[in-house]
Order: sequence, then structure tokens, then C-alpha cells
Amino acid sequence: MAKLDRIRWRCRRGLLELDLVLQDFVERRLEQLDTDQLMLFNELLDEPDNDLLDLALGRAEPTPRYRAVVEMLRAP
Repeated sequence: MAKLDRIRWRCRRGLLELDLVLQDFVERRLEQLDTDQLMLFNELLDEPDNDLLDLALGRAEPTPRYRAVVEMLRAP
């Protein structure tokens, strides 16, 4: 559980739009991620805010490594 709490904390970012996208994802899907998906999502959070927002909104395409996680992030 502490790992999920750390990830939730990392989802608090400097851009309001990104905060909204990430908080929605955390509420809907975080606990459904398997270990590998959780690791990839945590790595994805290392991206700068603007790059992560572009990925989340579909303005940039993810690398194949992160494609599945980004698709989950984009899903309604």
C-alpha cells in the first residue's frame, strides 16, 4: 500500500490540467494495475509535466515501452 501512496503523491504535479488527468486515472485505475504496469506508470511519472500532459492528451505518441500504460491513461 505504501507504494501506491508514493505513486499517488507523485501524481500531484505543477500543471492543473495534468493534475486533473492524473487524479482521475488514480481514482479509476491505479489499484487495477498489475506489478509491471505499476512500474511503467511510475517510470512515466519521471517525465516533465508538459511532456506527460502531451502524452496524456494524445498530442505526443509514447514509446512502445509505455504505449499500453499511456492508452490506459487516455481511456475514458
